[in-house]
Order: sequence, then C-alpha cells, then structure tokens
Amino acid sequence: MDGNIVGLAAVVLFFGIPLGAMYTFYRVRKLRTDERMAALARGVSVSIEPDLNEAARSRRYGVLLTTVSLGFIACCALIARAEPDAWTLAAFGVIPLALGIGFFVDFALIRHDLKASS
Repeated sequence: MDGNIVGLAAVVLFFGIPLGAMYTFYRVRKLRTDERMAALARGVSVSIEPDLNEAARSRRYGVLLTTVSLGFIACCALIARAEPDAWTLAAFGVIPLALGIGFFVDFALIRHDLKASS
C-alpha cells in the first residue's frame, strides 16, 4: 500500500467533498422550511422573498470570486519564489478573477437599471 493511499484519499475527497456540500445545503434548506412551516402554524406571516436580491447576490459573488482568485495568485507567487513553475499555476487564478469582475459588472448594470427605472 505504498502509493495507493494517495489515490484512495484523492478519490474519497473528490467524491466526499461535493457530497458533504450537497448534504449541508439540503439540511440548511430543510431547516429553513421547517422554521417557516412552524411560523405559519403559529399564525405568523412569513415573507417568501429571497434573503438577498439579485444585485446583492451579484456583489457577494463578485467579492468572493475576486478575493479568492487574488489569494490564489498571491499564494502561487509566494511558492514561485522557490519553484518558478508555480507561475504557470498562478495563471489559472485569472479565471475566477474574470468571473468576479463579471459579477461586479453585473451588479453595476443592475444598479444602473434600477436607478433608470425609478
């Protein structure tokens, strides 16, 4: 079992992390639904609107993707001081950076449309 443990760990993590994320999403959604059902049973009015509107969601995704990509690029830059090939890996940080900037543009367009319509 020399190098087989690495492959086993990779397969377990490859399938385990998404399954864990899906289960967590399911549980949170179920708890929210149960909470709303209990409130309705008591006669409390519950809003059906989402927690965040579309502009706030775009802004949140833009911030998250941009900061994650900048952190990834910075991490690869630090590694590149010892291993120059890490700059090749750092180039992949441009993908989430472009997505984050796209979400910021989407946020700005939504905000502009809201100001124009009111």
